[in-house]
Amino acid sequence: MKDEDIQLKKDIITVPVLYIALIWLIYWIEIYFGCNFNSYGVFPRTFDGLPGIFCTHFIHSDTNHLINNSIPLFVLTSSLFLFYKDVAWKVLIYGAVLTGLLTWIIARPAYHIGASGVVYLLFSFISFSGIIRKHYRLVAIAMVIIFLYGSMVWYILPIKEGMSWEGHLSGFLVGLILAFSFKSKGLVRTDYEFSKTEFDDYFDEDGNLKENVNLEDVQD
Repeated sequence: MKDEDIQLKKDIITVPVLYIALIWLIYWIEIYFGCNFNSYGVFPRTFDGLPGIFCTHFIHSDTNHLINNSIPLFVLTSSLFLFYKDVAWKVLIYGAVLTGLLTWIIARPAYHIGASGVVYLLFSFISFSGIIRKHYRLVAIAMVIIFLYGSMVWYILPIKEGMSWEGHLSGFLVGLILAFSFKSKGLVRTDYEFSKTEFDDYFDEDGNLKENVNLEDVQD
């Protein structure tokens, strides 16, 4: 087995596990030491809110918020590294930063926290990539994701008070943009062609035996 294949298998599991373990650790530190890291979230259009572009994805308000993000994070991050190994790190890192930045630009004046932006980023990227690439396996994954997390689409709209729909919308839009940007990279549908053999000279394009060809010459 190639080293890159071994590394890929490790990334499929270790990346989502480490990410989820980190956000749980940060939440535990808040609880254990009585801290509140909400002020490190995105606060739109202020200089003090800029660090939140990078920090927001690791901070959560309560246990339910954390649990609700942990499950889709694991599924979607694993899927990202399984099907898009060549661009997975770029999508995860660039996408997270761009999601935080867009949230900083468009959101209401409040602290926006949570990994939901990354969840919507991955949800959008994987779903649209499967459709854009017209790859049957990717389309199937996209359909499964939509079936399991279809209700997520509604939360890019301001339908629930106290929820950062702007962060969700930002992740969704960034995922869509990256799906188009990386449409020719990563796992791409392959059009297979049969290699030419010595017998091809005896047949025409329709597979019929050419005239004046002796069948004995075609015997193997």
